[in-house]
Amino acid sequence: MIKLIGAALIIVATSWTGMEAAKQLSERPKQLRHLKAALQSLEAEIMYGHTPLHEASRKLASQLSKPIALLFESFAEKLMESETTVRNAWEESLNEIWKKTALKQGEYEILRQFGETLGRHDKYSQQKQINLAITHLEREEGDAYERQLKYEKMVKSLGFLSGLLLIILLM
Repeated sequence: MIKLIGAALIIVATSWTGMEAAKQLSERPKQLRHLKAALQSLEAEIMYGHTPLHEASRKLASQLSKPIALLFESFAEKLMESETTVRNAWEESLNEIWKKTALKQGEYEILRQFGETLGRHDKYSQQKQINLAITHLEREEGDAYERQLKYEKMVKSLGFLSGLLLIILLM
């Protein structure tokens, strides 16, 4: 009886691990879509609303879902609270929330480079920089979606099957 309970716990634990790994694969494309939408909204606020950057970031934070909302919320707070450059505020915010996202190093580099140009140019040059970042994020989103299709089911199955293998080895 104890062996059966232990076997069931092993299956549940390894299956849960597989599900969590698959969740990471499905979260990445979703977060990239949210990030692209956020940059498009930021572009609209800059180009047509003539909204200051801290106010535009605060508006975006209220419209988005976590963890992307946390990035813009933190960015707006850093711009308001301290005497820092836009670039430093962006990079600090990015580093602060990065562990909470499912995004990879490629996306980090795109966002870091975008932050280096943020607030440095006139609104038309800024629009070009935002569109460039969106284009790069679209490429990464395509890659993330392909990886999700390719590996999500396999990771779920691998979690369950590794539990079965462990049970067989222990019996």
